[in-house]
Order: sequence, then C-alpha cells, then structure tokens
Amino acid sequence: MGGKIKSWKKRWFVFDRLKRNFCYYIDKHETKLKGLIYFQAIEEVYYDHLRSAAKSPNPALTFCVKTHDRLYYMVAPSAEAMRIWMDVIVTGAEGYTQFMS
Repeated sequence: MGGKIKSWKKRWFVFDRLKRNFCYYIDKHETKLKGLIYFQAIEEVYYDHLRSAAKSPNPALTFCVKTHDRLYYMVAPSAEAMRIWMDVIVTGAEGYTQFMS
C-alpha cells in the first residue's frame, strides 16, 4: 500500500543481504528506485491478523513490515510466498544485528 496515497500498487522488491536492505521498483524492468528499507530500521514483521490494512486486495495474504518511520502493508501472491518473504525479511533484519558488535 502506498505511503502518501493509500492505494494498492504492485511493486518489484529486491533483497540485498550484502547491502543489508531491500529496495523496490514500479516493476522488474524499471531501473529508477521507488523506495528502500534498511534492515536496521525494521522493528517488526508480522501477519496482518487484525486486518488493519484498508481495502487489501487479499486480506489473508497481507503482512506488515514496521520500521522506525513507517508501517508497510504488503500482499503476497500466495501463502507460500508470504511465508518466504516474511522469513527472508526477518532473517535479514536479525542478521544485521550480527554485524553491530
């Protein structure tokens, strides 16, 4: 779901463990960066069990990524994809803490 205008838009995400972030684009052919989330900014990743995402196109596949300054609502194409994305994001965010000491 968009940050300023609260409408649902499809985005292409790229996870980068070396840079410790994941970024997103309008689609997989786009080269202009649309947004960036640093692992260090992630506070929580969770399933939207309260169905708080307004007008989600698929509430059962909606999950949240909470950062210091924004709550991202995301919808996966399948339950399996949702579990994989949540695991990858959590693992990346937790992995970041290994480099802090």
